[in-house]
Amino acid sequence: MTAGALRLRALTVEDVPALDVLERQLFGAAAWSSASLAEEIVGPGRWYVGAVRSEGADAPLVGYAGLWFDGLDAQVMTIGTAAGHQGQGVGGLLLDALVQRARDVGAQVVLLEVRVDNEPALRLYESRGFVRLGIRRGYYQVEGKDAWTMRLDLTDATGERP
Repeated sequence: MTAGALRLRALTVEDVPALDVLERQLFGAAAWSSASLAEEIVGPGRWYVGAVRSEGADAPLVGYAGLWFDGLDAQVMTIGTAAGHQGQGVGGLLLDALVQRARDVGAQVVLLEVRVDNEPALRLYESRGFVRLGIRRGYYQVEGKDAWTMRLDLTDATGERP
């Protein structure tokens, strides 16, 4: 167990080396390249945030997440928690930040895709109100795994934002 309160900070291109390490740890051969990460975190409509457990600019990342907003819907691009920090609330904090960001930019819906066998992630998303829409076959190309597509509606039945 790692001590220290979690806090979030915006990610920048300077974080790419740390993101690269976490991507490879979590996703292996399916990890994004450093170049892709650098382009992604500064891309239009993108918002990336990292979780740290200590103060200071050199605090190591224990998790990261990204959101893309196209003007109508928001898409969770990724949520990852470093080994040794999983099960300690990092993913929930990151997901809550992404959903809040989606609300702040005026998204009506938040969408995501998650491997069908990732039970901890499925429990997290469903605990935050996401519903399963269907399965996307072979989404994780390197592994050939299927993914659940999930949705969180940010409006009520009348179309109003709660």
